[in-house]
Amino acid sequence: MYLPRFLLPVALCALPFSPALSHEFWIEPLDYQVENGGTIQGDFRNGEQFVGNILAYFNKSTHLYVMVADGVGTRLKPRAGDRPALDVEAPVDDALVAVVYESTPQYVTYREWEKFVGFTEHKDFKNALATHEANGWSKERVRERYTRHVKALIAVGSGAGADQTVGLATEFTALTNPYAPGFEGPMEVKLTYDSAPRPDAQVEVFDRAPDDSVSITLHRTDAEGIARIPVTPGHEYLFDAVTLREAPDAGQAEDSPVWETLWAALTFEVPG
Repeated sequence: MYLPRFLLPVALCALPFSPALSHEFWIEPLDYQVENGGTIQGDFRNGEQFVGNILAYFNKSTHLYVMVADGVGTRLKPRAGDRPALDVEAPVDDALVAVVYESTPQYVTYREWEKFVGFTEHKDFKNALATHEANGWSKERVRERYTRHVKALIAVGSGAGADQTVGLATEFTALTNPYAPGFEGPMEVKLTYDSAPRPDAQVEVFDRAPDDSVSITLHRTDAEGIARIPVTPGHEYLFDAVTLREAPDAGQAEDSPVWETLWAALTFEVPG
């Protein structure tokens, strides 16, 4: 799929809604490279195909929000309703900064079975339908709980440094620094779930070119949970991976979710 960004909203309006076009959530920095001691700013975005609406910051939907540089985490404390949701002073020293966000649980209800089927197929949940049927869960009203586990990589000064795993429920950790001098790829990332590598998992990659067109490719992690993904200088990237699991409170009440999804996302840019 390859669509110019400025045409994408029109193109989507012409399509019937489908969960196969699942809504991603990501942090989109206004600048991926900032000066030492400058200002790091960015938007929370929710949408499809790397195009989305800007969201304000709200305490009630936030479980964790920190900036990590050189192994030191700084809790971020915007005011409710702030836009941009990311507005913080950058470190004075060169650093690869990771802005980390984890949401509180939110809920969605599928009232058409076909939409849930399309979602499981697009996100590569091979056993979900069989599990759903084996548990005798309703196909007329599928209740899901979901959480977001998001990182953005930003270069301060030279961007020297390394990303690290911070212990999110599911998480991308960059094993290569896209801002390192001469870096041309591939971008190596490790995907974890519950602090363990997640092998043979689908990684959806959204690649935005300088002309704002977006291409989408699918990749997989290896046995160690590592994906090696080709990247292009001058392009911006969103990596997305979703975990589906049975909700621990499934069936306990009429309104209890039967499924939980955990969405991992990573954004960065490869300098041109």
